[in-house]
Amino acid sequence: MNEYTEALKSRIASVIVGKDEVIEHVITALIAGGHVLLEDLPGTGKTMLAKSLAGSINAGFARIQFTPDLLPSDITGIHVYRPQTGDFELKVGPVFAQILLADEINRATPRTQAALLECMEEHQVTLDGETLGLNEPFFVIATQNPIENAGTFPLPEAQLDRFFMKLSMGSMSAEDELAMLERFEAGRPLDEITPIMDAASVLEMKAQAEKVFIHPVLKKYIVDLCRGTREMPRILAGASPRAELVMMACAKALAYVRGRDYVVPEDIKELAVPVLSHRLVLSAELKRNGGPDIVVKQVLKMISLPTEDWRG
Repeated sequence: MNEYTEALKSRIASVIVGKDEVIEHVITALIAGGHVLLEDLPGTGKTMLAKSLAGSINAGFARIQFTPDLLPSDITGIHVYRPQTGDFELKVGPVFAQILLADEINRATPRTQAALLECMEEHQVTLDGETLGLNEPFFVIATQNPIENAGTFPLPEAQLDRFFMKLSMGSMSAEDELAMLERFEAGRPLDEITPIMDAASVLEMKAQAEKVFIHPVLKKYIVDLCRGTREMPRILAGASPRAELVMMACAKALAYVRGRDYVVPEDIKELAVPVLSHRLVLSAELKRNGGPDIVVKQVLKMISLPTEDWRG
């Protein structure tokens, strides 16, 4: 294992019980330079996971509680007139943080959701014709409740495509729930979290992950998987070319997190559902028959897994 990412994982796991894979995938997305959408029921630890990550890194953190009355300027910022000077002064929004928690993102209107599009893709904000760069690394963790529809606005495909991964916290075992009770009985572990690295360390890990070797055959495997989602019957839209780039970046980052300088096919196979499923637009029939996760798993079965020496 990579000692730096393992330390980060352990620090977050001191708060979040029994979710090692989810934690590892969030760290992978961070190092890959992307963003994460956490979708699960209330009370499963989505917000706590985001705050645990932010508390482990000495970087700017902001939280936006998305509501129907939230305006785009509440996210990006606004120029405020100062009568004392007669000038307009820029009041930056929370998006200028480095780790941004977009809590219950689907409660905001589409107009407000769209304020994040440029930020997430280009790491910049355009205000009154002026383009301002965001601080690096810029990482968005968004949360949403999958079953509550009242007062929500589903994320459009363009917004979903900006997220490198869509993850679910999932259920806990009885043993993990008991461990959680015992851990939180003694206090609030989140309050005890202190940073173990800074923003520069994250950027250095990202640079190292980009150097991870990926065999040309594995690049073809990524292309075959994404094209396979487009060719499945009754899929209205499959994984885009952006998804191929995201998959390659995430596979390299996951290999780096696990202490390897080369990607193996299992990295890609493990990431297929979290990277691809939220990018698919399905017919009503496919939605009834299991949804996008099942479709991605079917494509994985159709495309043979390469077997070679991947170390280059």
